[in-house]
Amino acid sequence: MAPAPSTTPHPAILYALPKDKVASSLGDFVIKAQDEALSKRSKFTLAVSGGSLAKTLVDGLTGRDEVKWDKWVVFFADERVVPLDHQDSNYRVVHEGLFSQVPIPEQNIHPISTTNLDDPEEVAHEYEKQLMNEFAGKNAVAFPRFDLILLGTGPDGHTCSLFPGHELLKEDSAWVSWLNDSPKPPSTRITLTYPVLNHAHKVAFVAVGEGKKEVIQNLLDHPELGLPSSLVKPLPPGQVYWFVDEAAASQTEYIKTDFKL
Repeated sequence: MAPAPSTTPHPAILYALPKDKVASSLGDFVIKAQDEALSKRSKFTLAVSGGSLAKTLVDGLTGRDEVKWDKWVVFFADERVVPLDHQDSNYRVVHEGLFSQVPIPEQNIHPISTTNLDDPEEVAHEYEKQLMNEFAGKNAVAFPRFDLILLGTGPDGHTCSLFPGHELLKEDSAWVSWLNDSPKPPSTRITLTYPVLNHAHKVAFVAVGEGKKEVIQNLLDHPELGLPSSLVKPLPPGQVYWFVDEAAASQTEYIKTDFKL
C-alpha cells in the first residue's frame, strides 16, 4: 500500500529580485501557471487582491502575447463593499489598470454583486454562490481549488481582508466571509477564507519597497507570531511563493531562491 500523501505544507519559496525584475518575473510566473492549468483543463482560475499588487501585475503582463486572456476566469481575493466604480473598489483598480485593456471576456471576470451593499453578509453569500457555480458547488467539493491566487501583505501582516487578531482568522467552513470592522478603511469588506487560500495550487505574494522589510522579516523569520500572511500555507502539492524586491528582503534571514521557471 502506498503511503498516505503528506499534509504538511511545503516551506515558502522566497524570490528576492532587483526592483526592476519583480514585475517581469511575476509575469513569467503567472504565464507558466496559466500554461500548466490549460494543459489539464480548458480554463485558468485566478483570484487577485487589489492595492499595489495590481500595478505589478499590469506591468508584468501588459503586451505579453503568451497570455490566453479568453481562458482566464478571475475572482477577487477580497473586496470592499462599495460600488464597483468607487475609488476603493479592488475591481475598479484591477479592471482599469489591466482588464479593460486586454481581450478578456467580461463574463470571465467576477466582481461582487452590488444589489445589497447595505448587507455585507448577503454580499458574501452571493459571492460564495458565484464560486460554487464555477467550482461545481459546495456539495461536490469541500473548497474551491484556484490555479493561482495573487496577494499582497500590509505592514501589519494582513492579507486579503484577514487582519491580525480578527475572529475571521478562525473561520474554517465558509468560502467567503465578511467584516464591518476592518482596521483599515473602508471598514466593510468581504474576503476569501483560509480554507480557500490553502486549497490553491499556487499562492504568490508580492511585496516591494523598504517599507515592507520589517513585515517580511516577521512573516518569514518569525512564523510563531501568527501574522495573517504567514498563515497562508497551501496543502500539498500546493505551494506559496514570495516575490519581493531586494529592499523588502533586506532584513530577513530566510533562505532566498534564484528565480527560474
